[in-house]
Amino acid sequence: MASHDISQGDISEHVSVAVAALKDGFVIVAPLENSYALMADAFFHDAVRAMHVLRGDALGVAAQVAIANKGSIDGIARSISDDARILMDNFWPGALSINLKPQLGLSWDLGDANSLDKISVRVPASEFVLEILKKTGPLAIASAAAVGTSPIQDGADLDFSDVEVAVVFTAGVLPQGAPSTVVEFTGAQGRIVREGAIPRSEITALVSDISGE
Repeated sequence: MASHDISQGDISEHVSVAVAALKDGFVIVAPLENSYALMADAFFHDAVRAMHVLRGDALGVAAQVAIANKGSIDGIARSISDDARILMDNFWPGALSINLKPQLGLSWDLGDANSLDKISVRVPASEFVLEILKKTGPLAIASAAAVGTSPIQDGADLDFSDVEVAVVFTAGVLPQGAPSTVVEFTGAQGRIVREGAIPRSEITALVSDISGE
């Protein structure tokens, strides 16, 4: 299994290696803001399934989707409210995950066989991952840690074989941080599902008509 320290060498070369692996249908590991994550092309069913198997996910669990910018959201989600767009404008890229209804007819399976009629989307603040996303389109992402274990922050703790992932990108020990705040816009009213890195007060200051935690 190839391993690349993205703090060394030409970052564009690392991006090219990642993009090539993803476009060939493989799973990679890369650093997000506060933890390492598994990533696969959202439209490669086998790669997304392999990612779930690596984590030990139960059947029916859907991976999150990462996109390069807020302009990409209309291609994968429908019925996007003004309130949702306000939060995207203010918190993307960043630690905000937004749950939306997907566009109908997308040829992907994030792990739920498209039965949930819901996707969780975010634009990460990792410059390395954003550069990858600009060249690949939507990626399915999930924590590199096994289900039920703590997120992996130290690249030295990653333990994958070359059969499991094509390449691992490391950036040393990542800073500690809260998980993303999750806001859902699949019903008539927005709802905070999980308060994380972005406090509820910052959400409600922009969108007052919201329920949840």
